[in-house]
Amino acid sequence: MRIPRIFIDTELNENTTLALPDSSFQHLCKVLRLKSGHPIRVFNGKGGQFNATLCDVEKRSANIHIADFEALNNESPIQVTIGQTLSRGERMDYAIQKAVEAGVYAIQPLFSERCEVKLQDSRAEKRLQHWQQVAISATEQCGRGIVPIVCSPLELSDWIVNCNEMLKLTLHHHSAKPIRHFERPTNNRVCLLIGPEGGLSSDEVQLAENNGFNAISLGPRVLRTETAPVVALSVINTLWGDI
Repeated sequence: MRIPRIFIDTELNENTTLALPDSSFQHLCKVLRLKSGHPIRVFNGKGGQFNATLCDVEKRSANIHIADFEALNNESPIQVTIGQTLSRGERMDYAIQKAVEAGVYAIQPLFSERCEVKLQDSRAEKRLQHWQQVAISATEQCGRGIVPIVCSPLELSDWIVNCNEMLKLTLHHHSAKPIRHFERPTNNRVCLLIGPEGGLSSDEVQLAENNGFNAISLGPRVLRTETAPVVALSVINTLWGDI
């Protein structure tokens, strides 16, 4: 029996019953057509998950009875924050989704010189909410108990000069230095800058290097901006993490 896993943004406690949120009701009861008594798992992004049961299913509402708490131990020991330059269409969604599955700690969307995406304040807020929902859905799917935060978009230059992680890396295909040449940071925190589809400008590369970023290569092939975080996180977790 498949046990669905859903995120609920509220306090969760053992041996309690609460109303199923509308969005989850639509998915579980209308799309999946689950009935009362079906087991589910719920989490609120604060770590771990709860075993629960769907109950009191009616035409427009349902409840869940929360049973016992289950601790999870599947967060990467390396906390990687990715500075992801914005890309068009579904590419940004893909980058966020796959980064969450690969164990990212946080995602910082960035505007750069060659970034073709422009967001006004009202649209930026809507996109941020959308990206956070992408992260939540990916967390539901991959079994993590903590939802990575998608931060409000920043100018690339502002993020670079204020990034204080011990190990700062930027992907640059002209670099001949592979990531394995670096040592694992003692505080297990890494920030990784990924450029747009057209790449970082020479001024941006220089600014990053002037602020302690190390240009690295992930091999002789040029990676798309949305696949670069997946490859980078996989390599980092293979070298220093849990793969």
